Amino acid sequence: MQLTALLENKACREGLKAAHGLSLYIQTEHHKILFDAGPNAAFAENADALGVDLSAVDICVLSHGHYDHAGGMPVFLRRNDQAKVYLRESALDEYRSEEAGGNYAYIGVPRELRAAQDRLFFTGERTDIDEGVTLFSLPATHDLLPPSNAVLLRRTGEELEHDDFRHEQNLILTEGKQRVLLAGCAHSGIVNILRTAEEIVGGELDYVFSGFHLMSPSTGHSADPELVKSVGRELAKRRNTRYITCHCTGEDAFKVLSDILGSRISALHGGSVYFL
Repeated sequence: MQLTALLENKACREGLKAAHGLSLYIQTEHHKILFDAGPNAAFAENADALGVDLSAVDICVLSHGHYDHAGGMPVFLRRNDQAKVYLRESALDEYRSEEAGGNYAYIGVPRELRAAQDRLFFTGERTDIDEGVTLFSLPATHDLLPPSNAVLLRRTGEELEHDDFRHEQNLILTEGKQRVLLAGCAHSGIVNILRTAEEIVGGELDYVFSGFHLMSPSTGHSADPELVKSVGRELAKRRNTRYITCHCTGEDAFKVLSDILGSRISALHGGSVYFL
């Protein structure tokens, strides 16, 4: 299994674009998978630079309905005429973020994605795409949730209500003895997501690739250090799991987690390639 970071907040080499968002490309024995498409066309330009042929992708996964993961989806659909896009139906709802001054910025998917109904496959709480390729979502959870969730909203009729992140889903890939979890922002809490993934595979994961959303994108402030430590201590209980984190974890939170997890946690940037 080979994983290439097409786009992340930072790039690890010159000539690659960076943006607030995430896009990963995974090649397994049987599939070529795109996991999220960043906020714009930058992921596709980086794919060209990295020698990744987006037209050959046969599975596309949207982790949740926010622009920083879905903004590039129309570009992908123009580049690729075969792959289904697997997403929760509620990912197409209207999502907004509360900003200073009482403004509510639109942070949902682009209109072009809503119009591409023939390419969309709506997933359930668990969807097995193929042997070794499983998507799952969580019901509302409350354990060690990212505090920045409080400013994220979903429109219901004429009202805005707090997002419960039922539109979020995660991907488990199993190949040989390797068991890999991919999550986008882990709005449902990385600890909750990890526990559910372990129940599905029947044991510990080998690798977790995910943003942990322990930093607020709108303010740049990190979550309370005690919360971050609690998350780190929970992750440390998995002795065989390595964590490659990115995007919305935040540098301050990453330092706290590194003090607890040591070499078992590392930062992913655009252009990084992992052989698993």
